[in-house]
Amino acid sequence: MFELIQQNLTRQFKGLELLYELLQEEFQLLCQHDTDAVSALEFSIHELLRQIAVERMDLKNTMQGTRLLEYAGLLPDEEGQEVRRLYHLIDGLEQHCSRQATHNTELSLALLDQSHELMLFLHKHIAPKSADCYGAQGRMRESRPAAAIYSGRF
Repeated sequence: MFELIQQNLTRQFKGLELLYELLQEEFQLLCQHDTDAVSALEFSIHELLRQIAVERMDLKNTMQGTRLLEYAGLLPDEEGQEVRRLYHLIDGLEQHCSRQATHNTELSLALLDQSHELMLFLHKHIAPKSADCYGAQGRMRESRPAAAIYSGRF
C-alpha cells in the first residue's frame, strides 16, 4: 500500500513540475503575442490538469477517507518522512503553479483589454463623422450613417 501511495504522489509531483514549466512557457508566449502557440499549449495544460485530477481521485479512493499526513504518522520513520516530503513538495508546487497561472491570467486579460481598446480606437477613426448642417427647408438635417429606410416622395 505504501508503494502505491508513494508512486501516486511521485506522479502528482512530476505532473505539477511539468505543469509549472508549461505555465512558464505560456507566459513567455503571451509576452511574445504568439496566440496560436498559446492556444495549442492550453490544450496540453488542460489535459495535464485532467490527469493530475485523476491521480488525486485515485489517491483519495486508496486512502478511504484517511488524511495523508495522518497516514504518514502511522508509517515507520523513513516511509513516513518520504510521504511528508512528497506532500510538502506537492503543496509548494501547487502554490507556484497558482501564482504563475495568476500572472498568465493577468497578462492575457491585459492583452485582451489592449486589443479591445485598439479596436474601439480604430472603429472611432474609421466610422464616418456626423455632419451637422441645415437641410433645404431650413431645419437641421438628420444624419443617418447606418442603413435607413427612405420615406417620402421621389
